[in-house]
Amino acid sequence: MQMQIAMVGLGRMGGNMARRLMRAGHECVVYDRNPEAVAALVAEGAVGAASLSALADQLRRPRAAWVMLPAGTITDEAVFALASCLDADDIIVDGGNSYFKDDVRRAKTLADRGIHYLDVGTSGGVWGLERGYCLMIGGPDEAVARLDPVFATLAPGDSGIPPSPGRTPGGSAEVGYLHCGPAGAGHFVKMVHNGIEYGLMQAYAEGFDILRNANPESLPADERYDLNLADIAEVWRRGSVVTSWLLDLSAAALADDQTLSGYSGFVQDSGEGRWTVQAAIDEAVPAEVLTAALYARFRSRQEHTFAEKMLSAMRHGFGGHQEPDKT
Repeated sequence: MQMQIAMVGLGRMGGNMARRLMRAGHECVVYDRNPEAVAALVAEGAVGAASLSALADQLRRPRAAWVMLPAGTITDEAVFALASCLDADDIIVDGGNSYFKDDVRRAKTLADRGIHYLDVGTSGGVWGLERGYCLMIGGPDEAVARLDPVFATLAPGDSGIPPSPGRTPGGSAEVGYLHCGPAGAGHFVKMVHNGIEYGLMQAYAEGFDILRNANPESLPADERYDLNLADIAEVWRRGSVVTSWLLDLSAAALADDQTLSGYSGFVQDSGEGRWTVQAAIDEAVPAEVLTAALYARFRSRQEHTFAEKMLSAMRHGFGGHQEPDKT
């Protein structure tokens, strides 16, 4: 079933999500503050809008609009500006990385006007156009069900991965999207997902740092190893229990340059790691690894190790994240 949906924010994620939807026959009405981003999508078949009000006017009722902007004030302003152009029974989706408590607040405010609000944790980075996006959804049942064709298109679909042993087959989770619960639940699950991501990345980064430094003069000569990191990453991709997409990205970065000279090691955190640690504190749940991984990112802004260059390389690989210019 093809649908019409608006996409607000046409950056690395939003633009490619609109493209994936259009490739499947959905109609996309698009808006971005950058007219060139709008023009690029229009050239590929989207309907362009010069403002949020113009975007709303070009949507058929009941309307649905997906906001794909950085978390914080810019998303808050866009959601409520968009809501001022919509009516009861319309749907607003925030697919960025908003704090789940902001979702709860927005959902309550919009519910007073009869507008449905969905929060969708979206994972897939710059590869999502081809691979699909893992979607973690929060919000009311009716609105989630209405947009099911959109979620099904954006998700990876049948990847050939069998259900986990002991699991009764069936359900959207097996094709890459899940209605996790009421308002905020989608971004809460995505928040923890990103906190885990921090820990996994830190483990790979530290491990490769140990491998790289296995030839110090302080060790006996017969205990020193001059290791090929690119080959090690490549062999681990085949049959190892530490195989993952992050390892794939690490192997690609090392194959390109084993010294990672193009990366400074300055590693940003986008907020979800902090929020995950805060949630652990609120719940009195010990989260030593995730907390340490977050602190490692803080430290990276003061001194740079090979491990931090590995983190930068992985972030660039999956999300196209650029390091800040420190010159």
